[in-house]
Amino acid sequence: MDNHTLLSSFGKWLAPICTKMFTTAVAECQQDKYTKKLTTTAYLKLFLFAQLQCREGLRHIADDVLCEDLQHELGLTSISASQLSRKHKQVDPALLQQVFESLARLVLSRQGMRSHRHKIKIIDSTTVTLCLQKFKWAEFRKTKAGIKIHMRLAFMDEQDVVPEKATVTVAKKNDRTQMNELVHEPGVTYVFDRGYIDYSTFDRYCSDGILFVTRLKSNTHIEPLEEQTVPEGSSVSADWHVRIGSQQKKMKHVLRMVQTQDSEGNLLFLVTNRFDLTCDEISEMYRNRWAIETFFKWMKQHLQIKHLYGTSEQAVYNQVWIALIAFCLLVLVKLETKVEHSLLQLTRWLTKLLWKPCSQWIMRLKKKSCRTSKGRQRKRTED
Repeated sequence: MDNHTLLSSFGKWLAPICTKMFTTAVAECQQDKYTKKLTTTAYLKLFLFAQLQCREGLRHIADDVLCEDLQHELGLTSISASQLSRKHKQVDPALLQQVFESLARLVLSRQGMRSHRHKIKIIDSTTVTLCLQKFKWAEFRKTKAGIKIHMRLAFMDEQDVVPEKATVTVAKKNDRTQMNELVHEPGVTYVFDRGYIDYSTFDRYCSDGILFVTRLKSNTHIEPLEEQTVPEGSSVSADWHVRIGSQQKKMKHVLRMVQTQDSEGNLLFLVTNRFDLTCDEISEMYRNRWAIETFFKWMKQHLQIKHLYGTSEQAVYNQVWIALIAFCLLVLVKLETKVEHSLLQLTRWLTKLLWKPCSQWIMRLKKKSCRTSKGRQRKRTED
């Protein structure tokens, strides 16, 4: 009898976090020192189960433990909503962040990065709006509260991106405050929007060999230095060597400015310290930034980060990390099985085959479609 026969689909999905590394990390931070019932491992498994099932509250999650299969997985026979609430706000978010980052590294190692010349990482943030009355610690407007998820995505292609680094802060925190956490690797090209513009930081990047592509604000002072030739038929309308900043606050290093258009015909002024690429490659790099917007949209639609299971800062941050862990676990299954199905389809089949042997889930993932028709085709009319 092989492992696929013994292991449930849920167990297969959780396998990358059920490691000695995780139990060692829990022991080192003494997370379970006074725990009698709900261990950190059981807590993480249960809240990942809640992610899969899109549970909206702790009472519903507590009721899920009545399932015998889940009891066997967790080593519990019952749990109350109040016990879940206490554990959810006691677990250190740094521990879950560590789990997420180790999974992200595992995804990258299995997927393989692009060539060094075109190694792109996209930086951006998204805000999750909260109720001010319940989340007063997260106030950022007179009538609203919120948190901000600052993300670094490793860009593979238009279909594949991997969230490899993240920080979670209150929404009023400026994006620029997280740049040191997200941008630090020389030789990689970081792509980000104009909200991250900081001249002194850009000078440091140039000195340290950190590459970047970003968009200028409309009121930026630009000093043209040398115009470059633009290839015929290029989507780029101008390519200059420039120095940016006002007389009082000007960059020391020379940058390259590429003028192009977005899909709606609006002018974009892009600056970079990449002088080795063509102007069209620079333009395409910035267009790839849209991948992170697509990821944020998917995350808010399909990961459980809007219906929160607690109101404390730690509980909210923990739920964000658990959502990102769930995403990485799905990506790892897709990479292992080498299937073309979407992550959403993988999730649907997983929830239906949760306690079946994982061989059934994998077989379903690898099953080829019986459909041979190309669907209804519009009739071609001849002139």
